[in-house]
Amino acid sequence: MALIKIDESKCKKDGLCVMDCPAGIIKQADKESVPVMISQGDKSCLRCGHCVAVCPHGALDHDNVPLANSPEIEKELVLDTARANQFLRTRRSIRRYKDEPVARETIQALIDTARYAPTGGNSQLLAWTVHTDKAELKEISDLTVQWMKMMLTSETAKKLPPYFARIVAAYDAGINSITRDAPCLIVASAPGYYDNGMVDLSIALSYFELIATAKGLGTLWLGLITRALKFSEPLKALVGLPENHTHFYAMVLGHPKFKYYRLPERKAARIFWK
Repeated sequence: MALIKIDESKCKKDGLCVMDCPAGIIKQADKESVPVMISQGDKSCLRCGHCVAVCPHGALDHDNVPLANSPEIEKELVLDTARANQFLRTRRSIRRYKDEPVARETIQALIDTARYAPTGGNSQLLAWTVHTDKAELKEISDLTVQWMKMMLTSETAKKLPPYFARIVAAYDAGINSITRDAPCLIVASAPGYYDNGMVDLSIALSYFELIATAKGLGTLWLGLITRALKFSEPLKALVGLPENHTHFYAMVLGHPKFKYYRLPERKAARIFWK
């Protein structure tokens, strides 16, 4: 069976699918002909769904990106520039969380949205490792601090950021600046052989935190755990990333303890027009 199927009764022969296909696997003999997939086109198809999305008539179907699972864009839900700008500026790095778990169904829904983030060549190789057990989260923080203490006594201690010692001291005093006592830790990861892994997972985590913001939740990117994961074998074993997933970044998720009412300013953009 053909990977791409076109309903001739619906097709208006406008050639939109031909012009928009990134892989160039759809052709049209002339303006009076219905487009068709080229021979062996299934081997080059990116499975991106552009052809399904660009057809305004619902004439094109794809085995891997079914028309039935591709809802129409609802115009009333489209953001205007002002709303989009305010929403993006409301995202904050949350460092104080309520002692309240995030439902597994909510986490699943967030990831289900984040999986629509673009990936190189539409590879979709990302995985999501989720920890919600309080004891495990405490142990993850403990192991991260253990690694930090080891680094502070190593020959390269002078090259470490000054905040290393402060964070360790605070942790020993009962202040958790590692996971921030958040109820959920998420690590997005990709296989080491995939060169675009860090870019893809960074975009996906950005999607994740934005949809989390829309749901009234907060997130924080965890550079310390991510750094420790590269070197601490006990931490690697506990976090349990998929085998050979050497591209990764950690993020916590939870209910923000505080509410924000303004949109703080940032430095002006540095733009080099050429």
